[in-house]
Amino acid sequence: MSACCRIALSATSSNSNSSDYSLIHSSTHSYSSISSNSLFFNQRRGGGGRRKLGYHFRPFKPSKLWIIQSLGQEERGFLRSPGEGEPQIKDCLNDLGENKIGEDLEEEEKINNNGDYDHDRKVEVMLAAAATVILGVGNRVLYKLALVPLKQYPFFLAQLATFGYVVVYFSVLYFRYHAGIVTDEMLALPKAPFVGVGILEALAAASGMAAAAMLSGESIPILSQTFLIWQLLLSAIFLGRRYRVNQILGCFLVAIGVIITVTSGSGAGLSLKKSGLFWTLLMIASFFLQAGDTVLKEIIFKNAAQKLKGGHVDLFVVNSYGSAFQALFICLLLPFLSKLWGVPFTQLPSYLKDGAACFLNIGTLTKGCDGAPLLPLLFIMVNMAFNISLLHLLKISSAVVSCLASTFSVPLSVYAFTLPLPYIGVASSLPAGFVMGASVLVVGLLVYTWTPPVQSHTSCSTIVTTTTTAAT
Repeated sequence: MSACCRIALSATSSNSNSSDYSLIHSSTHSYSSISSNSLFFNQRRGGGGRRKLGYHFRPFKPSKLWIIQSLGQEERGFLRSPGEGEPQIKDCLNDLGENKIGEDLEEEEKINNNGDYDHDRKVEVMLAAAATVILGVGNRVLYKLALVPLKQYPFFLAQLATFGYVVVYFSVLYFRYHAGIVTDEMLALPKAPFVGVGILEALAAASGMAAAAMLSGESIPILSQTFLIWQLLLSAIFLGRRYRVNQILGCFLVAIGVIITVTSGSGAGLSLKKSGLFWTLLMIASFFLQAGDTVLKEIIFKNAAQKLKGGHVDLFVVNSYGSAFQALFICLLLPFLSKLWGVPFTQLPSYLKDGAACFLNIGTLTKGCDGAPLLPLLFIMVNMAFNISLLHLLKISSAVVSCLASTFSVPLSVYAFTLPLPYIGVASSLPAGFVMGASVLVVGLLVYTWTPPVQSHTSCSTIVTTTTTAAT
C-alpha cells in the first residue's frame, strides 16, 4: 500500500538566504532498499567560516518513483558552482533520481511480466477446467455404457479400474523417469502423505458403496453436494485459505442448481426419508473422505514445491503412489467390499473369473455382454484421463475449483442421457427443472469467479518545507 511522503529540505544560513527544492512523489509500492530513511540536508558554518554540509536521516515509508526537480537558483543556498570546490549536491540528487527511476523502470517491467503471467495462469486454469468438465461428462456417460455389458459384474469393473490404474500409472512413471521428466528428488519425497491418500480413497470407496446399496439413485446426487461444503471447510482449516462472501455464495448456488437439476419431480426427498438417517450420514461421510483426499493432494503439491526448491512434483508421481496405496488398502478391505456388492468372499474367485470372461467377451458364458470390451475400455481410458485432468486442475488452482469443475459436469451429463446413445435404449426425458437448475448453477459459477474491483488507495502529497532561520 502506498504511503504519502513528507520530504523537507531545510537550509539555514546567517544571511537568511535559502534555496527551494522539491521532490515530487508518485507511488504505489515501497522499496526496502531505502526503507525507513528520509534524507535531510543542512548547511552550517564550520571552523574558519567555511560552509560544511551536514545530513541526517528521518524514518519514513519510501515510495516507488522519485522525480527530483530543482527549484530556485543554483548559485544561492548550499548548491555551489563547481568552481568553488563545494560538493555538487544537485548532481548527486540528479544521479540519485536517475538511478531510482532506472530501478523503478526495471520494477515496473517485472510488474508487467507478473501481470502477463497472471493472465496466462488464468487462461491455463480455464482451459484445464473446461477439459475437466468435458472429461467429467464423458466419464459419467461411459460408466453407464460400460455397465451395459457388465451389468452383472459391477464389482469386477471397479476392481479392474483400481488395479489397472496402478499398472498404467507406474508404466507411464517409468518412461517419464527415463525421459528425465521425473527426477530422483521427486521419487524420494516422503511416502506418508501418499499412504494417507490411499487410506482416504479406500475408506471413501467402502463407505460410499455401503451407503449406495441402501440409498436411492435420486438421493445420491443431493448428498454429493456436501462434497463442495467439505472442500470449503477443509481448505480453510488445513490450507488457511479464506474465501470471500461471493465465493461462498457462488458455491451455495452451484449446489442448489445441481440439486434442482437432478431431482426435479423425482421424489428424492421422500427417498431420503425412507432410507434412514444412518445411511444418509454414511454417504455424507464418504464425501467428507473424498474431500479430505483432494485437500491432502493439494498439500502434497505445496510441500513438494518447498522440498524441491520451487520445482513441481510430476502428476504421475502422485497418481502412481496414491493408486498403489489405494489398491493395497482395497485388498485389505476386499472381504467387506465384496459383501457390499452381494458377492460372498468365498465365491469371489469364480465371480472375478466370470467377470473377466464377460469383459473379454469370450467363451460360452458371455451372453448379454455385447459392447465388451470396447465400452469398458473406453470408460477406463476416459476415467483415467478425467482423474489426471482433475489432478492437474487441482495442482494449478485449488481443491474448490476442481470440485466446481467436476460438479458442473453433472447437469451436462443429465442432458447427455437425453440423447440417443448406443446400448442405452430409450433416452431419458429432460427433468422439468433442468433449465432453472442449470441457470442457478451457472449464476453460482459467475458469482464465485467474480472478482470485486480493487479500490485504488494511491494518494501522494508532496510537502516542500523551506526553513530559514537567522544566525544567532
